[in-house]
Amino acid sequence: MTGRIHSFETFGAADGPGVRYIVFMHGCPFRCAYCHNPDTWASPPAFEMSADDVLQQALRYRDYWGAEGGITLSGGEPMAQAKFCSELFEKAKALKITTCLDTAGGPYDKSNEDIKKLLALSDTVILDLKLFDPKAHRLLTGCDNEPVLECARALSESGKRLWIRRVLVPGVTDDPTDLIKTGEFIRSLKTVEKVEVLAYHTLGIAKWQKLALQYTLSSVSPPSAEEIARAEALLAGKAN
Repeated sequence: MTGRIHSFETFGAADGPGVRYIVFMHGCPFRCAYCHNPDTWASPPAFEMSADDVLQQALRYRDYWGAEGGITLSGGEPMAQAKFCSELFEKAKALKITTCLDTAGGPYDKSNEDIKKLLALSDTVILDLKLFDPKAHRLLTGCDNEPVLECARALSESGKRLWIRRVLVPGVTDDPTDLIKTGEFIRSLKTVEKVEVLAYHTLGIAKWQKLALQYTLSSVSPPSAEEIARAEALLAGKAN
């Protein structure tokens, strides 16, 4: 089988432990208003490749990975192509390559064997918790967040190493109550090693314009250092 690939990054330093080869998968069920990769939604994928071909391409950079580095699957949404992604991770694990899954958790279904296998083959899962409030999450992404929360709980119960991310968009994902509730949920999980607040940026606007899509956040500026620090404190339950 082949996977639908959007792009590659050969020396990723922020998407999992160590230096990583990042495979950005094509396709995503979410339609986030601030998405910086809207070209993964509906346009034809840049590549269709087999797991063996992707792995061989990645192996050219193995000497640079170090002890912790390896392969990260990102997107788009890799869980939407769980069968292909699990095949790639299975082959990587056979070569003692560490695996990291960067996901928003939207397609999670506990009865889907391909998704269960993909999660089991992931050494680290980076989970993007966009919003805790279900109504606000639907307005932002077009989808419910219960599968995301269920995915987080399942990963925690299975002992999976978890990194949690929250993109901070002023006026969209910075509601104090939602940040507090998100933080409480994160602290209910057993295996979270890192919580990151990522600053919203405008680098993806040109892609929206190229695709003739309406970008509704044109007037929104990236958060200040103070706003990021405040969000971090609220998530950690340390805000006054």
